[in-house]
Amino acid sequence: MSPQGSQGPRVRQLRLVVEAEDYDAALTFFRDVLGMPEELAYRGDDDERVAILDAGRATLELANPLHRRVVDQLETGSGEGPAIRLALEVDDAATVTADLLRAGAAGIAPPTPTPWRSLNARVAGPAGLTVTVFQELETTAERRRREGSGTDPGPGDPAQA
Repeated sequence: MSPQGSQGPRVRQLRLVVEAEDYDAALTFFRDVLGMPEELAYRGDDDERVAILDAGRATLELANPLHRRVVDQLETGSGEGPAIRLALEVDDAATVTADLLRAGAAGIAPPTPTPWRSLNARVAGPAGLTVTVFQELETTAERRRREGSGTDPGPGDPAQA
């Protein structure tokens, strides 16, 4: 069971920290092309720089190796992919993918429908990040009614035996 006090969850924000060798290219890609608003930026001595960009609602998607391979196969036609990638929900996966390609991202896979009713595309972005842009084609409530969806009670749950 997760520790939650009377105030709710203990974690208030997920912040993924990425070192970008070409900081300006990464900032342009995520802030200007993807439109992630800059919440805060800092400049220090010797051109030390950081920008905190708003990515909307953050979630941590934990996948076992088999699921990662299944998603890689669906999105790219290959079961090979990175253990960590960014997945960003967008309103129009085809348009955003085209914008990212025009901005210099390398295409890995075009927008592809998935069995769980999303449209996923994959690009190689700056800072060595593989980025999936996905467009939901149904609501979370609709998805939860599908076979195999819902919540995972975890090991030790009698339903898992």
